[in-house]
Amino acid sequence: MKIYRLSESGKEQLVRILEPGDFMGELSLFADETLTHYAEALKTTEICAIHKSDLREILLAKPAIALKILETMSKRLNEAEKMIERFSSQDAEKRMASYLIELVHGKPQPLSSGSPVEVTLPMSKKDLASYIGMTQETLSRRLTSFQERGWIRQTGQRKLIILDMESILETSIE
Repeated sequence: MKIYRLSESGKEQLVRILEPGDFMGELSLFADETLTHYAEALKTTEICAIHKSDLREILLAKPAIALKILETMSKRLNEAEKMIERFSSQDAEKRMASYLIELVHGKPQPLSSGSPVEVTLPMSKKDLASYIGMTQETLSRRLTSFQERGWIRQTGQRKLIILDMESILETSIE
């Protein structure tokens, strides 16, 4: 599922992609306001809906579930803060490089050049562009630029082979 918001002009801003086992709507437990997020299934999806009052009872009976929700919300807040920092301090090339690093390693960390790594983008290029704050055209130009420099090789619609992680890392921290 993709979770997104719409701007006043109707532009879609991807917030996150949900994987099997992930949950959404937890903010409605703590806020009595209308939420402005939308969800769209990217493929055939089964969901389990739990009414707010039922979930509150479950959380009181099973505090470990409440802790898991808090843990997930903390991770999402951390990701949101990192994204805000990127949008305000990095150009499109650095955002693309940072995203590729996180895609391979989960979070920025010291890297060394090594064997090529094949990765599959977890979303369409349109959604990825929205997620990292650029147009689809800018995303395509950045990927083409990375390929021309020998840093990556695009092997399919969502498949990339990272050939020079060291250069990508240097670009993300310059």
